[in-house]
Amino acid sequence: MIHLAMKSGVSDIHILPNETKYGVYFRVPSGLKKMMDLSSEMGEKYLSYFKFLSNMDIGERRKPQSGSCNIKMNKENIELRISTISNYLYQESMVLRILYSEGNLNQQDMEVFFPKDYCKLEKLLNYKSGLILFSGPVSSGKTTTIYHFLRKQYAKEPLQIITMEDPVEIKEPRFLQSEINERAGLNYEVLIKQSLRHHPDILVIGEIRDEETARMVIRSALTGHLVIATIHAKECTGVIERMLEMDVSYEQLKQSLVGIVSQRMINKNCCFCEGACSIYCEHFPIHYKKAILFEILMGPALKNILYKEGGERPHFVTMNQKLRKAYGCGYITQKDFENHQIF
Repeated sequence: MIHLAMKSGVSDIHILPNETKYGVYFRVPSGLKKMMDLSSEMGEKYLSYFKFLSNMDIGERRKPQSGSCNIKMNKENIELRISTISNYLYQESMVLRILYSEGNLNQQDMEVFFPKDYCKLEKLLNYKSGLILFSGPVSSGKTTTIYHFLRKQYAKEPLQIITMEDPVEIKEPRFLQSEINERAGLNYEVLIKQSLRHHPDILVIGEIRDEETARMVIRSALTGHLVIATIHAKECTGVIERMLEMDVSYEQLKQSLVGIVSQRMINKNCCFCEGACSIYCEHFPIHYKKAILFEILMGPALKNILYKEGGERPHFVTMNQKLRKAYGCGYITQKDFENHQIF
């Protein structure tokens, strides 16, 4: 199961219960893809096995649990993050996240639909200070994109790069990687305050979840650091609205925000599969089966929105326009075009 997931470039494996059996699903860009069924007995054995490996309470079925473990496969050490939650019948479901040491996409093999977007992102990540915000659905490759460009920056010149994540998904020994631990009192607010004393060139914050984190992110960007963070929003203009909801003012955004990136990871249209390239298709390598579609808001277009405080329709290429172009060029299927439209 894990071997097939890694071979297919999948990060999340879901084991979900139903009335008489368990289903095993892989999370792919289009959603959950059913891979196999397990008998009720076998499903419970799998759950107990992984709970044991990750130091969870095997007998506890009512409360959600989370943990981590390492397993050996093909002489390779694989790290898993595991979480469980039960339904009203106390049947547990489990999610296994595979933490790839080099990220879901290889450093040299980042696939994008439109190369000009890649050049724009390179330009954006060359800023020495300010705030860059990334948004996108779960498993859209935000962390992979950030690490890809950070590695490129580090290759040019050694930098003090500090990351704060929950959890650390991509291991990178050249960066100072810290992990959120609420039980130990290590939240984003505490780690941001402490990291600023280390004078980082680039500060990466896993997710802006609340007002206090948002304020700390803005403060860090205003003190001359390049801050990169993720936030949940459908599109670039939605990111601005989310920051305003978190009590960040337009004036603060004008002074700190240098770019917003929204992205989607979408399966490529495959001539052999006659549709979206299947995870079983062996005609192309894993990294070629899907690519990233970017909506980028920066420069004059971003300034125009911020200085007019959202009062005028923004003039930049939106995600929906990019989707239409990708579909028109035959890069993606009609189904993926419709599924990723933003309404």
